[in-house]
Amino acid sequence: MIQIYNTTEEINITAADLFIASAQKAIAEKGKFTAVLTGGSSPAGIYKLLASDAYKTKIDWSKVFIFWGDERWVPLNDDLSNAKMSYATLLGHVPIPSENIFEMYKDGVTPEDFAVTYEQSIRSVLGGEGKFDLILLGMGDDGHTASLFPGQAVLEEQNKWVSAYYLEPQKMYRITLTAPLINQAEKIIVVAFGEKKAHALKEVTTGEYNPVTYPMQLIKPITGELLFLVDKNAAVTN
Repeated sequence: MIQIYNTTEEINITAADLFIASAQKAIAEKGKFTAVLTGGSSPAGIYKLLASDAYKTKIDWSKVFIFWGDERWVPLNDDLSNAKMSYATLLGHVPIPSENIFEMYKDGVTPEDFAVTYEQSIRSVLGGEGKFDLILLGMGDDGHTASLFPGQAVLEEQNKWVSAYYLEPQKMYRITLTAPLINQAEKIIVVAFGEKKAHALKEVTTGEYNPVTYPMQLIKPITGELLFLVDKNAAVTN
């Protein structure tokens, strides 16, 4: 389902409202809310809104568990770190216990070994089903999401929930949730705005199925909901 908005601010408000609603529902029904954050520039406005006085008091943050969809394998104080951005805009401003936050990086271990550890952490919170309540995703100009990049072997992963690999074009390691795990989620929200996203969005949503070229096409929730929140620039189809 695609919802088109006039401004980025409208997208941010909608996404923040959905986050709050999902959290309230999950906490009421299960006693906890499990969410996956995304990095990049797209979600910063959403996070700042959630950290505002108008929003943050609507959630019992002691019952919120935070993971990430992907991460560059850099220290948490690196400007490239998705976690650093998330702390600066959201997590550092809400009363969430540190033990409820699962950063996708650890000093002194290899990314491949940490991917195994991270999957174990997910299983410890979610159980064997691996069903997150809410996953926030962005989409790159090339149609990638999380660290599921075009042409990479990780796109074919069927068993692992978390995978780490060296992304040659970027000369760096990435760690990512895999499509099979993402697709278990109750709700997946994809945020995309700007003309640079228009071609990929069109191919992902209406083009031939070609996930090797447009990995976002792999995101097809099994029983949950997939929602694209886009602006009118990204929704241009010609």
